[in-house]
Amino acid sequence: MARRLLLGKHRIITYDQSAPALDEAQSLGAVAASSLEDLVSKLEAPRAVWVMVPAGEPTQDTIDRLASLLSPGDTVLDGGNANYKESVNRGKQLSELGIDFLDVGTSGGVWGLAKGYCLMVGGDEAAYRRLEPIFQTLAPERNRGYSHVGASGAGHFAKMVHNGVEYGLMQAYAEGFEIMHAKEEFGFDLAKIAETWRFGSVIRSWLLDLTAIALKEDPQLDSLQAFVDDSGEGRWTVQESVDLGVPAPIITLSLQNRFRSRQDQPFGSRLLAALRQQFGGHAVKKSEL
Repeated sequence: MARRLLLGKHRIITYDQSAPALDEAQSLGAVAASSLEDLVSKLEAPRAVWVMVPAGEPTQDTIDRLASLLSPGDTVLDGGNANYKESVNRGKQLSELGIDFLDVGTSGGVWGLAKGYCLMVGGDEAAYRRLEPIFQTLAPERNRGYSHVGASGAGHFAKMVHNGVEYGLMQAYAEGFEIMHAKEEFGFDLAKIAETWRFGSVIRSWLLDLTAIALKEDPQLDSLQAFVDDSGEGRWTVQESVDLGVPAPIITLSLQNRFRSRQDQPFGSRLLAALRQQFGGHAVKKSEL
């Protein structure tokens, strides 16, 4: 791996329920802990504990346990994809114990290990400044790709909107390439076009880079099904747009399209076909029962 789990002269103590994950962390320079209690005991005060577990109950359970183990002046950082409202509440929960909480919206995916992560940090600014070397180490560059964006919850709110924008961009690329794929008379080499667009084009982006890689590996994408999941943040973004009265038609439609991708012979589409047949006598394709 391109990055070792070392931060200057400081040790990284790590805990995971998975033994192989702990072994890998040790191979990268970390010190393994057998439990959260062991992890806290190995850290020097003031402690900083970065939580990276699934959003929801796993995150809350972990933070509840840490709240009983840590001391005033310590800091908990949540780098998962928590709902920002939960992060606001967790900030209040820990603040009452004198423990700082930083919600760290983290973007970069599996490529972040090599290229660095974009980090959007919410919470107390003094705690952020104290732990800034962590963000500088993880970010793409020492002074770029990370920032303090506001109070508790702001980091995860910014990451939520970030993912909503991502939905829209991905959908636009998908639709554009599908149009070219359908224009069979030109025999477009989509991988070549994606590679061409990567340089000088006004729509170049990292997502386009990934598009070029995917099409080069599998030009017709025959190995994949048209099933697109969502992690929840697109839904939260759309809900916030409704609550705030801010139109977000592109993000909303891209989310709805993901829902449609998971359906086999969706009822709504079949009803559309039935209505066209009813009022206009248009031809329909019968299903094979």
